[in-house]
Amino acid sequence: MNPFFFDPPTDFAFRCGDYVPFKDRELCEKLRKISGKDLEKHPNPDFNIKVMMNPHPVLIATLFERIRRSDELDKRCTLILGNPEPETYIPVAQLINYHRVNCRNVHLFAMDEWADDQDNIAPETYKAGFAHSMLKYFWAQIDEELRMPLKNVHYPTNQNISYYSKLIADTGDGGADFCSSSPGWTGHMAFIDPVDDFMQVSSMEEYLQQEARIITLHPLTVAQNSLHGVFGQSGYIADVPPKAATIGPVDVLRSRERMEVHALLTNNTFSSWQRMTSRLVLHGPVCPQVPSSMLQLMKTQVLVSDEIAAPFESWEKVGY
Repeated sequence: MNPFFFDPPTDFAFRCGDYVPFKDRELCEKLRKISGKDLEKHPNPDFNIKVMMNPHPVLIATLFERIRRSDELDKRCTLILGNPEPETYIPVAQLINYHRVNCRNVHLFAMDEWADDQDNIAPETYKAGFAHSMLKYFWAQIDEELRMPLKNVHYPTNQNISYYSKLIADTGDGGADFCSSSPGWTGHMAFIDPVDDFMQVSSMEEYLQQEARIITLHPLTVAQNSLHGVFGQSGYIADVPPKAATIGPVDVLRSRERMEVHALLTNNTFSSWQRMTSRLVLHGPVCPQVPSSMLQLMKTQVLVSDEIAAPFESWEKVGY
């Protein structure tokens, strides 16, 4: 029998490298086989998963509606936002301008920012930075007479990182009104990576009480971001900062509403590191090794694109 057309009865077994955050291959294989609408089934009814064609308009509409109501009711609105997201924030700003919504009551909190090897957090002038992106593609896109005061735009700095979680809680009367997120390759939320900075806990209860801090990034997070547009989409890992400032799990827990979007593709191809990550986040065990899995314990709306929900197997003739 030709060995090239014969599936052997046993697999090539190996132990995952130490850098792999979640190592249970048997469980991963079970999760990999969940696809389509089956991803929506979850034992926690408050963890609401929706597979749909294009989640981004829902996120855009949700953010706009929160901001519109803050104007209408003259009530403070505190938002924790991921960055960079020009494709989300420019349309939100355009809706604000078109409908003449006053953002005077809105407070924006960037959920993370880059830091260097000496724990210096990047300034808002850093062009690959998250504060830079939020200011340029959200705040500055809103007509001057409508935009929120600049003092209402918050992001991690060397001066505030030690009390950033308290700042969110105090500003939002106990927590943010809305927290928007999307998982990274490690399953991270913001830059809450599966690294020692967050893993020295004995329980999920203790894990969820951790506040904002500066952390050393997981190697997969650095590799992921080397594929981002701000770093040239070309694997230039030496250009990606080694550390970051991030909100903590407690800031997610304290938020009154949460929405996570799983829709990242590699420059609009089928290729996506988020496809497997999504399955771990949605149906894997709740554990620090997959940080965004914490959302399974909370009231959360998760929007998964059809592309991320698509089944995947081995394609021998396909490269990168």
